[in-house]
Amino acid sequence: MRENPTAVVFDIGRVIVRWNFRYLFAKLIDDPAQLDWFLANVVTEEWHHQHDEGRPLAEMVPERIASYPDHADLITAYATRFPETYPENVPGVPAIITRLKARGVPLFGLSNFGADFWPEFIANEPALEGFRDIVVSGHEKVAKPDPAIYAVAEDRFGLPPGQLFFIDDKAENIAAAKARGWHGHVFTDASSLEADLAARGLLD
Repeated sequence: MRENPTAVVFDIGRVIVRWNFRYLFAKLIDDPAQLDWFLANVVTEEWHHQHDEGRPLAEMVPERIASYPDHADLITAYATRFPETYPENVPGVPAIITRLKARGVPLFGLSNFGADFWPEFIANEPALEGFRDIVVSGHEKVAKPDPAIYAVAEDRFGLPPGQLFFIDDKAENIAAAKARGWHGHVFTDASSLEADLAARGLLD
């Protein structure tokens, strides 16, 4: 039987904060069909993932504007108003983090997050205060589910894989962690996470 984990590793987007480009662009595009088209073709999560992988906005944004010049203002808003894409915490998760901190459970982060956007985010997210370390894909220039970023996390956190309990909203990211010997939880909501943490002895 495997040992219970001793430390918790959080993803950030869609685990600690609600994140969706619609939060921003629904303010800027009135027509629902046009909004759907824009998010499927111009500012897409697939395109944004380049920034998670380490490509700077100074390259990405002018290139995208050249491809979609009629949408230059909206593409610029992606770069200048990114905090509006994560307007609030996921309900219940900050309270779980507070309880884990009170129990002295070591907390870490492993997030696909762009380096250009990171300083403003971390300066304004109190839920992450007290985390021992956070591995940010944009700084490492490699993103989940690439095994290399999990190796970076293991080295930085200084704990064996079997002691790490990883929470992420994407099944493929959890599968990659489990392949290295981590414990994992595919996040859907705070109550399911709370039950899993309690079952593993990490919460009362």
